Amino acid sequence: MSKRETSSCAGLILSGGGARAAYQVGVLKAVAEILPADVHNPFPVICGTSAGALNATVVATHAARFREGIDAMEEVWSNFTASQVYRTQRRSLMGRASRWLSALFMGGVGAHRPVSLLDNSPLAELLGSMLRFQNIEQAIADGDLRALSITCSGYTSGQSVSFYQGVSEIQDWGRARRKGRRTRLGLQHLMASSAIPVVFPAVRIGEAYYGDGSVRQLAPISPALHMGADRVLVVGVSGNLSAGPGAEPPTRYPTVAEILGHMLDSAFIDSLEGDLERLERINRTLRALPEKVRDKAGIELRPIKTLIISPSQDLDLIAARHAKELPRSIRFFLRGSGADEGSGATVASYLLFEAGFCRELIALGYKDAWRRESEILRFLGIDPARAFGTAAAIPADVW
Repeated sequence: MSKRETSSCAGLILSGGGARAAYQVGVLKAVAEILPADVHNPFPVICGTSAGALNATVVATHAARFREGIDAMEEVWSNFTASQVYRTQRRSLMGRASRWLSALFMGGVGAHRPVSLLDNSPLAELLGSMLRFQNIEQAIADGDLRALSITCSGYTSGQSVSFYQGVSEIQDWGRARRKGRRTRLGLQHLMASSAIPVVFPAVRIGEAYYGDGSVRQLAPISPALHMGADRVLVVGVSGNLSAGPGAEPPTRYPTVAEILGHMLDSAFIDSLEGDLERLERINRTLRALPEKVRDKAGIELRPIKTLIISPSQDLDLIAARHAKELPRSIRFFLRGSGADEGSGATVASYLLFEAGFCRELIALGYKDAWRRESEILRFLGIDPARAFGTAAAIPADVW
């Protein structure tokens, strides 16, 4: 298959979630296998936030060699260690923790102003050696990519800023507390987008400092629509999108890990789920109005087709099984917080950049996507009845 010859523009939205983003790798691996081996990037518009921005950039920089890019992504995630993302030496952790305690309770006596609890310079080194940002401009020029956006949160402005690089007809946009700004994307945007507040240091871009893009991202789907997508594949990292109402919460007082996990989920997951609900309400309203009525009334909104793939299993429970894989120094700080069991494992799931956890999430994403093969083909404008990726081609271990 060569470049897509259709006016339809599919968007790919990869949300944040720390180590949970390994699930996205499995989904994309399945998509690459469902499509022909020589396929170019099937998603002209790509949007990434936080850890999802890392995966989004890999796809964009390999737009002409989609499967090759996914293979490279899987190779990294399948062999991850936490030390490749943040420094795990106990001396480094103790030093940073003491500076924070001094700043909070002793007025900063004897300590420099704290920057973050963890030092993520190893991640910057890894991404700098792995990614070729110049490929983004080439992919746009060759027609393999329409636009890539990376969303960050401005600490000074309080706005969600989607930095994007794309075709010339895309215009900057501005809405309440969010805007899109054209730029030449680089390593600094990835590091800012994935800088979990307090955990990782903020990053200076221009004259302002930015942090994790999930924190103030009220409308995660919006950047894709502004950049021209008329359909979006959303790969989430929360089982809440797949599961029904959960069990009644315990009546006991929550553990520290449960409180922190609730805060992280609020930043990384809740806004995406709310935006999807809002989009579906708008779609239902538009479908109830005939096109002629919409045109006469000057309603410029259009229905947006969505395909949502999210974990079929509870990632917190998976994280609890792998919590012991965390470096001993990190386990020391999490000890006693309840971060290694049940719902308290949410905190661990964001920091578990370890091969065992990541591989299980990749396998889960792979199975979840293959089970929805027909939906993926239809979403990409391919008739499943004529497709090469038929049921007979589904890997045996999926079932």
